[in-house]
Amino acid sequence: MNVTPKKELGQHFLVDENVLRVIGRMAELDESDVVLEVGPGLGVLTRYLADRVALVHAVEIDRSLEPHLRLGEHVHVTFGDALGLDLGSLAPPPNKLVANLPYSIATPLVAESIERLPTVRLWCVMVQREVADRFFARPGTKAYGAVSVLLQLAAERTAFHPVSRTVFRPRPNVDSALIAFRRVPPPAAFPSVRKVVQGAFAHRRKTLPNSLALAGVADRPRAEGALDSIGQPSNVRAEALAPAEFVALTEALR
Repeated sequence: MNVTPKKELGQHFLVDENVLRVIGRMAELDESDVVLEVGPGLGVLTRYLADRVALVHAVEIDRSLEPHLRLGEHVHVTFGDALGLDLGSLAPPPNKLVANLPYSIATPLVAESIERLPTVRLWCVMVQREVADRFFARPGTKAYGAVSVLLQLAAERTAFHPVSRTVFRPRPNVDSALIAFRRVPPPAAFPSVRKVVQGAFAHRRKTLPNSLALAGVADRPRAEGALDSIGQPSNVRAEALAPAEFVALTEALR
């Protein structure tokens, strides 16, 4: 490999090419696809994608990896922090996000890509196993949170595949998983729903009215009235509400 992974960047390079076939199947790759890959590392996945799609936009924060990412005209490399870059300005725009995501940015990147990357129709991402479980967790479970609600309102899970630690160098201390999901039509007032959901989970130990009030979304009496209108008690907590109930709550708060 001849590259020392940078601990401060949380680098765990994908080195086992056997997992690429699984990614290709889950990502439903087509020769017309324009793919966004965040964290290409040594380019193992990048090369695989470039041989099968029209274009790969590879976004990498570590400029020292540039020699590994000179992969021809089908790969456009952008160096920088994916969370700070305007990924919506990539041209041509990506229709899929396929990546071994750095653990530290996986959750915010996926959550933000729902709105920041409206052209992306399908995601296939390698993430920490507990993050993958969180994305489509059910109400009332420990893993269920704001990202669960928002992702389930905007996408449906299409595939899931546990991944061995041995496919990375260095081996991580946590389990990983591949998860794929496809965009579905979101609620018409998705930005408003997002604000309510984030406020509802901002203070998980509080009742939902208290959390909304502390987050500045709605005062307690108004929140209690909205909950009553959708058949929920005033002492309910955010994790008890299903995604569709958050949509109803948002409408009741108008």
